[in-house]
Amino acid sequence: MTDLKKFRLGVLGSGKGSNFVAISDAIAAGKIPAEVGIVLSDVEGAGILEHARARKLPVQFIPPGKFRTKLDEESERAFVAALSAARVDLIVLAGFMRVLKGDFLRAFEGCIVNVHPSLLPSFPGLEAWKQALDHGVKFTGCTVHFVDAGVDSGAIIGQQTVPVLDDDTADSLHQRIHAAEHELYPKCVAAIARRDIFVAGRKVGWKK
Repeated sequence: MTDLKKFRLGVLGSGKGSNFVAISDAIAAGKIPAEVGIVLSDVEGAGILEHARARKLPVQFIPPGKFRTKLDEESERAFVAALSAARVDLIVLAGFMRVLKGDFLRAFEGCIVNVHPSLLPSFPGLEAWKQALDHGVKFTGCTVHFVDAGVDSGAIIGQQTVPVLDDDTADSLHQRIHAAEHELYPKCVAAIARRDIFVAGRKVGWKK
C-alpha cells in the first residue's frame, strides 16, 4: 500500500510564489499528506525559489529557451528530466507563466494542476479578473483544474466564489481572488494526495 506521506509534489513557478507558500504551509500544518520533491522556475531570481530555499527544499532554475510564452524543446526536456528524477506524483503550477505543450503533457498526463483566477469555463486566458470587471458580473472566483492541451480547459477539481463589489478595481478584485486561491489550492492538492478526486470515473493524481 502506498504511503500517503510520500506523495511527492513538483512545483513550477515564475513569480513571487504565494500559492506555493500557501501549499507549503498547509503541508507543514499536516493538512496535505504530501511532501515537496522539487521547486522549479524559468526565472532565475523568482521569489518562489527564495521561499523554497528558506524551507530547505530542492530548487532548480532552468532557462526557458528562445520562446516568450512556452518552453523550447531543450528546456522542456530539462524540466521533464528534473521532475522525473525527483519522483514527483503531481505537478503543481504556481504562477508558472509558460504554456506546457505535447511532450511535457504526455510525460505527466493527468498529473498536472493549475489555479486560474475565474470561475471556469468563464474568462479563460490572461487577466481573468479584468475580464470579469469588464463584463459586469456580480460573482467571480478561482478554479483549480487539471492541465490539458487547451487554454484553461482541463477537468475542474474545485472552485471558490468571490463577490465583485461595486467599488472594486482590477487590483482590489485580483487581491481578493488571490486570497481565495490560497484557501482553495491547498484543499484541492490535499484531496488529490488522499486520492479523493475522480475524473471520468477513475482516481487521478498518482503518477503511474
